[in-house]
Amino acid sequence: MIPLKSEKDLQMLKRSGQILSAVMRKVQKSVRAGMTTRDIDLLSEELILKEKALPAFKGYKGFPATACVSVNEEIVHGIPSSRVILEGDIVSIDLGVNYQGYFSDMALTLPVGRVDENKKKLIEVTRKALDTGIKQACAGNYLSDISHSIQSFVEESGFSVVRQFVGHGIGKALHEEPEIPNFGEAHLGPHLKSGMVLAIEPMVNIGSWECFIADNYWTAVTKDGLASAHFEHTVAITDKGPVILTE
Repeated sequence: MIPLKSEKDLQMLKRSGQILSAVMRKVQKSVRAGMTTRDIDLLSEELILKEKALPAFKGYKGFPATACVSVNEEIVHGIPSSRVILEGDIVSIDLGVNYQGYFSDMALTLPVGRVDENKKKLIEVTRKALDTGIKQACAGNYLSDISHSIQSFVEESGFSVVRQFVGHGIGKALHEEPEIPNFGEAHLGPHLKSGMVLAIEPMVNIGSWECFIADNYWTAVTKDGLASAHFEHTVAITDKGPVILTE
């Protein structure tokens, strides 16, 4: 069952999303060559707590940090560490907030200084793939219309979508039904209804979609060592169309 949110739920989720997007903006502005991925994590936690919210990821299934920080060939679930961010890297930051029992989730990928053209294009395509998927998050559409639109756009742009990790429902838990793949045929699965809230999150690779899990049991890394990007928003489905709660 895909839970439907009440008006009160949606207002609380909107507040959670506002907190998260404000935190992400500040974190984004701080990223520069020479800092470590742990620096990003510490700042993220400080800012979330300052908003009287809680980090949604810390302790979730044993995850040890507030932020997932993934660099270059790391796709998702990068554990913050002493790794130094270098000029030319791309850095994916995935953050979640728990505000009074209401969860929001978002991610973005940033270039650090001057990056090569392939990485620039990867970031732009992944951002646009998220926009493409969100446009399909309308009452009456099928769930897989989101998936199909993302895959089509990404592959037409010459990149590949990760298969092993997917988007998800979100609300009073960080992960709710349904799973939202970033690939598949259109017009399949459940119909979307007003009141559903989804975390849509394309993960896109320059090369092959295949990945492996690092020795830390968390971080997903591209099998061919080429770069990956990740964008995510928490989106409410309404009778007036999709509303991005983490805008």
